[in-house]
Amino acid sequence: MAGSSLTREEPVTARDVERAARRVGKLVRQTPVLSSGEVSRRVGAPVTLKAESLQRTGSFKLRGAAHKISRLSSSELNAGVVAASAGNHAQAVAVAAGLRGAAAELFIPAHAPAAKVAAVRSYGGEVHLVDGSYDEAAAAAREFADNEGRTLIPPFDDPDVVSGAGTVGAEIARQAPRTRLVVVPVGGGALAAGVGVAVKWLLPDVRVVGVQAETCAPYVHAHPGHGQASSGPPRTLCDGIAVKRPGEITLPLVERWVDEVVTVADDDVAEAIAMLLGRAKLVVEGAGAAPVAALIAGTVQPAPHGETCAVLSGGNIDPSWLVDCVRRAGYATRVASPG
Repeated sequence: MAGSSLTREEPVTARDVERAARRVGKLVRQTPVLSSGEVSRRVGAPVTLKAESLQRTGSFKLRGAAHKISRLSSSELNAGVVAASAGNHAQAVAVAAGLRGAAAELFIPAHAPAAKVAAVRSYGGEVHLVDGSYDEAAAAAREFADNEGRTLIPPFDDPDVVSGAGTVGAEIARQAPRTRLVVVPVGGGALAAGVGVAVKWLLPDVRVVGVQAETCAPYVHAHPGHGQASSGPPRTLCDGIAVKRPGEITLPLVERWVDEVVTVADDDVAEAIAMLLGRAKLVVEGAGAAPVAALIAGTVQPAPHGETCAVLSGGNIDPSWLVDCVRRAGYATRVASPG
């Protein structure tokens, strides 16, 4: 599935990722790659965690949004920006737009976690709640942008967004050069595609495996060159990756740069969320915990040599969901030690 060379025809290259890193360097944090004794013990091999849950706004999404907005003209910034999101992209757009003096209108599914909606408002974004899934929110955002003459900031299907997200992969390669497998969440595909492009350029022997929610897995069902909508319901603990259709740009990039895409069940994600809280002392949302869940469940085998890096893409979980995950996983009555 994945390739190892770059051509000028590629919509996103390693050079694009390098340029993105320079443009967003002052705004985006270089998040740590942390060793995880507990996950390593469970899978029987060295595992590290790329903690994008500690990124500004609590998610990797700031990387792509900041890069896209950094390339807008003064007139586009003055008109304002629009975005659709399950919550994390909206927060990122609100912050990045605010720092450039641009107004931001954000369209979010009405069932999105309340904590994410509250955070968007706290960053100065104007929130519009939309009945339905991300698809309905995206349609409303496009219509608003067209009618009001504002710039739409895509959450994933855009070269600038992909190259911004790819800075995660560049950091992994430089922080943890012994990495031989990267496990990354797949929603719209920008993170997986960007990480694949960057990490394979810097670490040619690395494999990249994407993880989707079992109930919303468009990349698993998509055929080469043809995006297919997921037939599953969008409701899942992994709300941040509950995207029903691959992107036109990201689908071929994922097909080229990601070696395999698998799915994970919500029960395994709940277990991973509770374990990361109890043992790693990290608050991670469902989408961010999906790679760890896939490793612990045995859906993804760790690298036979070197290290496996799981990308914790975000930490913006609704507190009530977090409590539910702890209860479901049976951690409420255990005494957890760091690991």
